[in-house]
Amino acid sequence: METITSIQGHPGNVGDKATIGIVVASDRASSNEYEDEGGPAILQFLIEATLSPLEVHYRCIPDEQSLLEATMIELADDIGCHVIVTTGGTGPATSDVTPEATEQVVDRIMPGFGEQMRAISLQYTPTAILSRQTAGIRGSCLIFNLPGRPKSIRETIDEIWKAVPYCVDLIEGPYLDCNETVCDAFRPKNARRR
Repeated sequence: METITSIQGHPGNVGDKATIGIVVASDRASSNEYEDEGGPAILQFLIEATLSPLEVHYRCIPDEQSLLEATMIELADDIGCHVIVTTGGTGPATSDVTPEATEQVVDRIMPGFGEQMRAISLQYTPTAILSRQTAGIRGSCLIFNLPGRPKSIRETIDEIWKAVPYCVDLIEGPYLDCNETVCDAFRPKNARRR
C-alpha cells in the first residue's frame, strides 16, 4: 500500500520543503487483516510538529527484510527522502527484521537514537529492553525505527524529533522548521534561521 500526502506548511515558517518516508512493517496490516494505526500516528505527529511544507510517502509492507531494504533504498535514493521513519518489526521475534534491514542500507549507524528511544520507553514499560530500534544515515537521508504501537510511537517521536532537524542540517538536508509548542527542536544558536 502506498500513498503520498502533501502538507502545505504553516504561514510564516522559515523552513524548506522536505520529503519524508513512513514505512510500516506489518504482515497483517499490509494484507488488510487490520487497519494500520502506526503510519497515521507518525503522520499526525508530522502535521502537528512541523511548520515546513512536507511531502510524505507512506508504505505499508510485509515484514520481509529484502522488501524493507528495497523500500528504504527506493525512498532514499529514487524519491529523495530526507528522513525515513519506520514502525514495526523491532522486537525479538524471528519475523522482526526492521533493524537488520536498516543496518544493511545505511552508510553509518547513529546509535544514540536507539539508546534514547529505549530510555524513553523504559519510563512506561519494562519490556522496552526487548526493543532493537536503530538508526542510520544513507547518503543525506536519516533513517530511524520507531516502536509499533501508536501510544509508544508518540511517546518516542515527541522526544527524539528534537534532534532530527539539526541532524538533517548536518547531513545537508533541508531546514526543518518545527512548532515549538509541540516539539522544541534543538539547534545551536548559529544554526537557527530566526
